[in-house]
Amino acid sequence: MTEAPAGEVAEFSLVELQQAARNHGMPLEALRYELTPVGLHYLLIHYDIPAVDPASWRLEVGGEVARPLSLTLDDLRARPVRHVTVTMECAGNGRARMERRPLSQPWLHEAVGTARWGGVPLADLLTDAGVGERARELVFTGLDRGLEGGEEQEFERSLPVEEALAQDVLLAYEINDQPLPPQHGFPLRLVVPGWYGMTNVKWLSRITAVADPFSGYQHRRAYRFWLDEDDEGRPLGRMQPRALMVPPGVPEFPSRRRLLPQGPTLLEGRAWSGFAEIAEVEVSDDGGENWRAADLDPPISPWAWRGWRYEWKPPGEGTYELRCRATDAAGNEQPDEPAWNVGGYANNAVQRLSVTVAG
Repeated sequence: MTEAPAGEVAEFSLVELQQAARNHGMPLEALRYELTPVGLHYLLIHYDIPAVDPASWRLEVGGEVARPLSLTLDDLRARPVRHVTVTMECAGNGRARMERRPLSQPWLHEAVGTARWGGVPLADLLTDAGVGERARELVFTGLDRGLEGGEEQEFERSLPVEEALAQDVLLAYEINDQPLPPQHGFPLRLVVPGWYGMTNVKWLSRITAVADPFSGYQHRRAYRFWLDEDDEGRPLGRMQPRALMVPPGVPEFPSRRRLLPQGPTLLEGRAWSGFAEIAEVEVSDDGGENWRAADLDPPISPWAWRGWRYEWKPPGEGTYELRCRATDAAGNEQPDEPAWNVGGYANNAVQRLSVTVAG
């Protein structure tokens, strides 16, 4: 992974612009929706969207299992459906705001979305296949193929067997009660609640139970928290807590600078964590010197973001830096500054939003 030179955080390369043109984030005003409309849900495509013929497609389940399976989409749809509402965030969310910015997909804050996923509990298929005692992990293989780090590969990730057996882990063929569109993994994708987006393998074609730890590129080199090229690092897993605010007022084009009239303003947004339920969201209007608790909406799902709101009364005209931060029930709290790492992953530093109040 190459990094941008110090002092050039605002300048983007052609490589980054090509990535940004293929992928898209969720406009922050869409935080108002409890479920993100499918077309506004964040999207990251590593390689190409594969062409899939649903008539010939099969999901193969094999490896360290007693009864290998080969299932059509109709086979999966014939099983009882389960729905789970899940907030999904890219592990690189916030990367573009880091000093010594890594050269990759340049996310700001918008690489997130919440959807109602429908499909088959993975645990049910694993029970039918009879996962063997030697199996330590399950490897999930997608149909998207490309070159990365000098290695030609299909996109593959693994999960420990005990994580894969959690009841809310889905093999999803629906999003918001609609069939999966091509860009979101048609005909089938993995959905692992609470984990960063790279875990949720799209265009799923194969599940393989393995006795040895998976050592594919997407585990060995990508999606690891490492400080330099020689650092072994540690793998990314669950989402760190984060709160985001709907930008108040009206934007100036093209800077997106926010303009507000004098008077009370409702600040609102969403907060989530992959570790535990959100316990508190706080708001600051003075650059983080003082924090005030926001009101929380009731949870909509153990795995989905939680709405919050705060009535802000600006002291007067002028420019203010608004911030919001979340704390989950396990005690995890957003930091003020990001922890730099080579891939620019898991940057959950507090959102900072400059607004100008005029009379």
